[in-house]
Amino acid sequence: MASVTRAVFGELPSGGGTVEKFQLQSDLLRVDIISWGCTITALEVKDRQGRASDVVLGFAELEGYLQKQPYFGAVIGRVANRIAKGTFKVDGKEYHLAINKEPNSLHGGVRGFDKVLWTPRVLSNGVQFSRVSPDGEEGYPGELKVWVTYTLDGGELVVNYRAQASQATPVNLTNHSYFNLAGQGSPNIYDHEVTIEADTYLPVDETLIPIGEVAPVQGTAFDLRKPVELGKHLQDFQLNGFDHNFCLKGSKEKHFCARVHHAASGRVLEVYTTQPGVQFYTGNFLDGTLKGKNGAVYPKHSGFCLETQNWPDAVNQPHFPPVLLRPGEEYDHTTWFKFSVA
Repeated sequence: MASVTRAVFGELPSGGGTVEKFQLQSDLLRVDIISWGCTITALEVKDRQGRASDVVLGFAELEGYLQKQPYFGAVIGRVANRIAKGTFKVDGKEYHLAINKEPNSLHGGVRGFDKVLWTPRVLSNGVQFSRVSPDGEEGYPGELKVWVTYTLDGGELVVNYRAQASQATPVNLTNHSYFNLAGQGSPNIYDHEVTIEADTYLPVDETLIPIGEVAPVQGTAFDLRKPVELGKHLQDFQLNGFDHNFCLKGSKEKHFCARVHHAASGRVLEVYTTQPGVQFYTGNFLDGTLKGKNGAVYPKHSGFCLETQNWPDAVNQPHFPPVLLRPGEEYDHTTWFKFSVA
């Protein structure tokens, strides 16, 4: 069974409201989530000796999340990842979004779902956050009602995303937690073993927009179907890091997505999802300038993200899985983060 406690995390400037923190605890995990951006601020997992460490990057205080920072732990929306040149067409009408990562629109725009206060509701084993994204917010068409639910079941953190639209609009929601299974504040993730269950991936241009090709991983640096030790793998293939969408089985059912094993601590993270893709990102843009929890700094490659999602720029690439949500339909996706020791 999981318990849920609720506390004040901080006050938003100029009367913007109170940010609350919800602590979900089971015998195996402890997770802290705040109502600002539905953000996971801490996640404590035991190692094989039974010692608990916080394995997500982030901040101890609200101020950290209000500064410019790389979406630590937040829910991303309306549309995660990049939309080419911030433009798309729906039913013949062209829409223009803010260009917040030249020359594209990234992670919902200037003030995406990560930078708003959500309304919480405590559940017996978790917390549900909701909000209404008004018509035209960040340039997106139609009003969107959104519910994000976190529940804890033993060693499993389950995240469910639901949405309903008043007009056809692209929707692609994910969580942007940065993990380090050695414990946040550890200098890198090179000793992590990574497996991703994907036969194909999306090659990208220099602005990280998919070029449209769905390429086989076979014989490339992107073949992670068998475990690779990350540091050695990056070195062998002379890669700066990963920031790519891996194409998962097209099933709407729960399917295995990825496994990361940290041999030294024994911690294992397995990810399951109903989504068609996962963005594997190795913190390439982290540069050690942000001060995190317990005085930690976060240099390049000090955390990894497994952002389960639809494929990037799907709204502009008709052969990608459909990303439009229409009135009368419901967006409903779930991702499972399962922690264990080996």
